[in-house]
Amino acid sequence: MAIQVRDVEAAAVFHDTALTPLGGRRPMDFGSVIGYGTDRPDFWLGPATTGGEAREAHIAFEAPDRAAVRAFHEAATAAGAESLHEPRRWPEYHEHYFGAFVRDPDGNNVEAVCHRPE
Repeated sequence: MAIQVRDVEAAAVFHDTALTPLGGRRPMDFGSVIGYGTDRPDFWLGPATTGGEAREAHIAFEAPDRAAVRAFHEAATAAGAESLHEPRRWPEYHEHYFGAFVRDPDGNNVEAVCHRPE
C-alpha cells in the first residue's frame, strides 16, 4: 500500500512515532519515498503528485497484542494525531477485535488492530 502526502518528512516523523510500538521501521528510505515495515516495506509514503483534493484513506496496521494498540494510540496522539476512537474492543467486527483509530496529519484514518484474545 502507498499513500501520497503533502509533506513527506512531516508524515515520516508521524509514522516513525506511531508505528514504532507496532514494530514498524523504515527498511527503505529514498528521501522523497519511504518504505515502512517490520522486515521489508509493505507501506509506502510518497509526495502528492496528483491534482485535486486528497481523499481520506483508512489504513490499518496489525498489532501483536492489545498493549501495542494502546501504545500506538498514545504515541500517535502525542505526535499530534487527532484521536478518532480510543483503544477498545469492537465486538461488532468480531469477538476479539481490539483497535484504536487516529487521524494523521494528512487526514487519513490510521488504525492499529489486534485480532487476538486478551
